[in-house]
Amino acid sequence: MPFHRAIPDSKQPDKSRSGFGAYVEAEKLMQIAFVLPSAVFIGWLGGALADHLLHQKWIVIVGIILGSISGLVLLCRRQLPPRKIPARKTPPRMELGRERATIRHDRRDSPHR
Repeated sequence: MPFHRAIPDSKQPDKSRSGFGAYVEAEKLMQIAFVLPSAVFIGWLGGALADHLLHQKWIVIVGIILGSISGLVLLCRRQLPPRKIPARKTPPRMELGRERATIRHDRRDSPHR
């Protein structure tokens, strides 16, 4: 048979999923289960306290909304990898000489060390 399908390679289990990597993945998923309801509960509690102290009835809704937004922001900040910000070079300093202004670079900017 000239036209036959090749036997697919058996997939090896990913080593990052085994052992300690599995615990790390489970911890990330458990954060979602705990952080979001906790943030909403704290927002509701703060809104209910503000309702009681200010004799209003609508602040509890604002507390729930702010709690859910803060929980989502916290989850996004924890789950997304941090960005690498490139190092900023310091600008050269200006020095006045007798005849003309000269620019002197810091030693850190010098290519010769």
